[in-house]
Amino acid sequence: MEIQLHKAGKRYNYEWIFRGLSFRFATGGQYAIGGPNGSGKSTLIKVLTGHLSPSAGSIAFFAEGKKLGADEVYRHISLAAPYIDLIEEFTLREMVQFHTRLKPLMPGISSGELIEIAELEKAAKKEIRHFSSGMKQRLKLALAFCSETPLLLLDEPTSNLDDQAINWYRSMVERFAGERTLVVASNAAVDFDFCEEKILITDYKHSKRPHPASPAGN
Repeated sequence: MEIQLHKAGKRYNYEWIFRGLSFRFATGGQYAIGGPNGSGKSTLIKVLTGHLSPSAGSIAFFAEGKKLGADEVYRHISLAAPYIDLIEEFTLREMVQFHTRLKPLMPGISSGELIEIAELEKAAKKEIRHFSSGMKQRLKLALAFCSETPLLLLDEPTSNLDDQAINWYRSMVERFAGERTLVVASNAAVDFDFCEEKILITDYKHSKRPHPASPAGN
C-alpha cells in the first residue's frame, strides 16, 4: 500500500492544521508522525485514512500499483486510535466477531486466537463497558494488527498502556507489521523509535489568515 501526498493541507476555518505537505509513504515502509499534543498529528492520520479530505493539494492511494477509488480505500486500512469507539454493549467475543464481518483477519488467525493474542482470554465473555482503559486500548491494537490490510495506522498506540502492555505492543509490531506500510503518530519515542522516517507536523503548520482578495487556501 502506497500513499502519495502532493502539497496537501488541512484547514479548519482560517487555521491551517498543516499545509504544503508533499510526501510518499512507500509500500512496506515504517513512518512516524511527530509533534506536540494538539499540533495536528491526528488530523493528518484521518486524512491518510480517507476519512478527511485535504483542503488543499491532493492525496492518492495505491495498492499493488493500482490507484484506488475513494470507496475502496477503507478495505485496505486498519486504524487504532483513542477516538475510535468500541461497541460498549458487546462482549469481547461479540466485538471481535462483529469486526471480522467488516474486515477479515490475517490468514491463520481465528477470533479466538485474536483474543489470546490480545491476552484477554479471561475477559472473553465480559462486556466492553466493563473493560479498563488499558484493556480497551489493547483490544483496539489487536484488532488493527490482526486484520488483513496492507496499511496499518496507529495514533498514540501506547496511551493507557502500562510498561508490560507497552512491551506487548512492541512485540506486536515485530510480529505483525512485516511488509505492511506502517504509520505511527505520537510524541512518545517508545511508540515509533523503530520507524525509518519521521515527519514533524510542526514543519507544515501555518495559521495565517488568507488575504481577503484571494481564494481560501491561496
